[in-house]
Amino acid sequence: MSASREKKSRQELNGAGRSDPRTAHEAQQRKEERRSNILYGVIAVVFVLVAITSIIWKSNIIQKTATAATIDGQKYTAAEVTFHYQNVYGNFLNDNYAYITYGMLNLNPNSSLSSQTIAESDAATLGLTPEEVGQTWEDYFINEALKQMAAVQSVLKLAKEENFSYPDSIQETLDANMASVQSNAAASNLTVDQYLQANLGGAMTEKVYRELMLRSLQYEAYAQAKSDSLVYSDAELEDAYNADRNTYDQASYELISVSGVPSVSTDADGNTVEATDEERAAAMETAKTTAEEILAAYRDGASLESFADQEKSIVYSNPDNATYTGTALMEWVFDDARREGDAQVIEGTSSYYVAVFHEKSRNNYNTIDVRHVLIQPEATTLTSEDEGYQADVDMKKAAAQATAEALYAEYLAGPATEESFAELARENSSDGNAAEGGIYEKVYKNMMVETFNDWCFDENRKSGDTGIVETNYGYHIMYFVGENEPYWKVQVSNNLKNTAMNEWYAGLSENHTIEKNASGMKYVG
Repeated sequence: MSASREKKSRQELNGAGRSDPRTAHEAQQRKEERRSNILYGVIAVVFVLVAITSIIWKSNIIQKTATAATIDGQKYTAAEVTFHYQNVYGNFLNDNYAYITYGMLNLNPNSSLSSQTIAESDAATLGLTPEEVGQTWEDYFINEALKQMAAVQSVLKLAKEENFSYPDSIQETLDANMASVQSNAAASNLTVDQYLQANLGGAMTEKVYRELMLRSLQYEAYAQAKSDSLVYSDAELEDAYNADRNTYDQASYELISVSGVPSVSTDADGNTVEATDEERAAAMETAKTTAEEILAAYRDGASLESFADQEKSIVYSNPDNATYTGTALMEWVFDDARREGDAQVIEGTSSYYVAVFHEKSRNNYNTIDVRHVLIQPEATTLTSEDEGYQADVDMKKAAAQATAEALYAEYLAGPATEESFAELARENSSDGNAAEGGIYEKVYKNMMVETFNDWCFDENRKSGDTGIVETNYGYHIMYFVGENEPYWKVQVSNNLKNTAMNEWYAGLSENHTIEKNASGMKYVG
């Protein structure tokens, strides 16, 4: 995970994930649009490190050579299919962490995927097709992996035909990745092949892994160039915004929520008695009456907050940056007819609301560009139960802080320009964007971890400001470049790119002749 962006660097095999659980608004959008595993067409090659006690296969001749799948006549071994299978599956777990954790998907990562099937509710949540309902999760991930492989195959063919020039950073990233694999293998007292087999199956070897990583990075470079080529005029952005304002607007309003859930009752034995339909209807009617009384009092001059009463399940809130979710309440709040001071009683599923509208607007604040150098503390080899664990952690943390302060002093003693800072990042940062001089562009509020975010969006921040910020990931030497486009433009542009790139990816992954070979597919997973 990138220290400041909460995003796992592709340079480490034992990555833990890319993104945080989805918000309610994002979940709603996801229902409406089938998302691929590839953001902007870019594969994030991350895998979860399995226990070193995994069985290491002693003889892999058959597994290494057996054809598992053929795509348009090009043969792929079980190792190659497994590489993409694990990529698709790992990214799925990361992207859908909240859904899985809270039981919103019928998928148990700790049970065999071949014995679990996709339910209609899963398809609705993920935006899958009806044809995908009923198939096993294992088959689903295998099919998605084969689509990904077809897309990579298509792109590498296109790149060759177009004489596409791959950036030098590909080799740098590949070398860093392989160095990380070798280091992790040595720390586990395993050969590189054994380490890779423990993670990616008995058919994997260092040579095969390196080639697959190279192909994926080449695909990524081409896809990124494709994405970067998509530029939209101000008029196009404005039109796209006006066509779907609820996606981009935020609203502020006050709210009183009056619960319409009947009081819990118990029988003589202390067992909870389920409320009848009549009792539920009566509770909702009471909530409605209470809400109407509160609205009348508010219109007579009382403050809405004064009616909050936890004992009576009357709750006050004052959302300041609310986003549209499609509920009856949000339909009212985001209606273009709303004006400052509008007040209304609104029926919810199990509550009545008294809502007072204040304002609706798009995110007009400017995003920012910032450079940073990440100095991460060395990882402790002790466990939290070991004696001296905390002392060792503190010592390594202090060493990282001292390194950051020394580098910062070195920077200030030199030209202290943006370019010299970029060079400092290239030579010393452990973040994934070191090769780009530690630059993050069009950063929006709360995109970064808290202390990093707060430094960037300090109201007194100005171009050329520097400093050191501590986060959970280490110490960041900061350089504030300046402001960039308004966030609403970034949002609209990113969504337009997302749509265009998903369509591009779909075109690459469809209309291929894909054949599975049972004798080789049994080694995939």
